[in-house]
Amino acid sequence: MNVVEIDAASNNGVENIREIREQVQYPPTEGRYRVYIIDEVHMLSTGAFNALLKTLEEPPSYVIFILATTEVHKIPITVLSRCQRYDFRRITIETIAARLRELADAEQIPVEERALTYLAKAADGSMRDALSLLDQCVAFHFGTLLTYDNVLEVLGAVDSSVFSQLLREILAGDTAGCIHCLEEMVIQGRELGQFVVDFIWYLRNLLILKTTEDAEVMLEMSEDNLRLLREEAKMVNGETLMRFIRIFSELSNQLRYASQKRVLIEIALIKLTKPQMEPNLDSILQRLNELEARIEETPQVTPELMQQMAARMGNSGGASLNSTAAGVSPGQEEGGSGGEMPPQVAIPRAQLEDLNLIRQDWGKIIRDLGGAIRPSFRDTVLEPSGDSCLCVVFSSPDNYAIGSRATVLGELERYIQEKYGKELYLKARLKSVGERMNTIYVSDEELKEAVHIDIEFEE
Repeated sequence: MNVVEIDAASNNGVENIREIREQVQYPPTEGRYRVYIIDEVHMLSTGAFNALLKTLEEPPSYVIFILATTEVHKIPITVLSRCQRYDFRRITIETIAARLRELADAEQIPVEERALTYLAKAADGSMRDALSLLDQCVAFHFGTLLTYDNVLEVLGAVDSSVFSQLLREILAGDTAGCIHCLEEMVIQGRELGQFVVDFIWYLRNLLILKTTEDAEVMLEMSEDNLRLLREEAKMVNGETLMRFIRIFSELSNQLRYASQKRVLIEIALIKLTKPQMEPNLDSILQRLNELEARIEETPQVTPELMQQMAARMGNSGGASLNSTAAGVSPGQEEGGSGGEMPPQVAIPRAQLEDLNLIRQDWGKIIRDLGGAIRPSFRDTVLEPSGDSCLCVVFSSPDNYAIGSRATVLGELERYIQEKYGKELYLKARLKSVGERMNTIYVSDEELKEAVHIDIEFEE
């Protein structure tokens, strides 16, 4: 025969290449060329490549070598330089689905269009894999209509509605609901590895829909699914989606060699529903975004809102509301001393000695806070920043991005006020390049006491 196919994965030794070198010495008995197809050529050993190099460099006029591989980077440069390279791209989903439809019609196999589309997507650009998957599904459901649900059952895949339900439970922080959903898939015999891959693809579609204007062209799905996906995309921000994709991508790599796949998936779901249990930067950012969203959803007390409430409550209620808003308890308004609300006591503003004390106790304050705030204020110092105000100086840009948020500084201010009984304000800045963090700040009075000489201060 003039066409010889060799599997380099099984015949990768020097002796196998020597047999080829002996065969190429003889011209073909029929035809003009003798073709050698070496599949998975990257599996050849270094000695085999060296043995083949001379023949590739000066081949006979009637010999053609076809080297097929999926990992070109493993082929020595000396071999690549003596070959013409042709890169074959993945086949599109539309082309694969059209070919499957053509074969199904030719063989008179009833199959849904949605089922063919999913098979084409699962093939990942390979026509051979698509045909193999179609053969498996037809063998299981021969003589009946091959539906989308039948394909999911044969391949062990999960419908997109399950992903939608799982995402909603994750965003709601329902850990029990997520684990129950996973348990249902295990009972149904679904392939957990395929479930993780499909869920990553589902999250990818959500991320593209939020970040791309012409996402409809890139997603390749029906209008009904696209409408449902738009509704779900409004429920989550892009940073959270990227965290979800990162966690499940790491999980997908771990599942290849794991014996307890279900346990690993459950741990990943707990990470998503309980970000406070994970001390990394992504989980902290997610928690801060959730806190800010809750603050924005809280209605603010405005004069218009107070007037509406007073109108609903009547004159008596309005008077009581106005008096409360003015900081006067109902008992005080009537001249009594036994009101229901105690009088509000103003907290004294922090003076210079109070600020110095807080600066000295800064390390202890951060340690007492703990939780997610503590890592963000690592390697920070306090410096005076005006009347009753301190500035937190950050050395890390990542920590500054978290610690400089108004919600974080506000929480820290409330803690200090409760601990020291003084009112103060906090600001934040990032350390400049070359700035020393161990600077000692002293007041004018402290400086005069330290030097014991007359000092003149210029404006």
